[in-house]
Amino acid sequence: ILRGGAEQFIAEAERSLHDAIMNTRRLLRHPSVIAGGGAIEMELSAYLRDESRKIYGKLQLLIGAYAKALEVIPRQVASNSGMDPTDVLNKLRMKHARGGKWFGVDVIENGVCDTFEAFVWEATVMKRNALLAATEAACLILSVDETVRNPASEKPDAGGMPGGKGMMGKGRGGGRFGRGRGRGR
Repeated sequence: ILRGGAEQFIAEAERSLHDAIMNTRRLLRHPSVIAGGGAIEMELSAYLRDESRKIYGKLQLLIGAYAKALEVIPRQVASNSGMDPTDVLNKLRMKHARGGKWFGVDVIENGVCDTFEAFVWEATVMKRNALLAATEAACLILSVDETVRNPASEKPDAGGMPGGKGMMGKGRGGGRFGRGRGRGR
């Protein structure tokens, strides 16, 4: 039974309670946990950065960008708890480089700690699903970016203006006399 003021608050409380029950149920079905507080994201990021150094070309940049994106989770946890996110990320990178794979953000003591030992856990199945969903969403966005193109904008003389004349190569700040801020043409 939920009681409260506005209907919005009751609906939100009901959703939160439902999520908590479903997460507990999922954890009972798959009883495996990993360290929370951004520890697994930092460990994955460190691993991917090391692996990306062995690869050359665009794939190296892609893997590096994915590794950087994983660090958003501990950065946000640190920021939300009032800590300096850059300082916390540097400490976490140092700990993970030295083999401390379960080190994450410690919001109680405002620093970093072994979150597995501190009983800050996340269900493995839920973390795996979250990472898969985020990766699939990013791949979908990238594939849409490659698929949806305007053929008219790819023609060399098309500048987006009717008639295909565009700005006639003048760039920014063409002015009245066609001279920009560039090389004085």
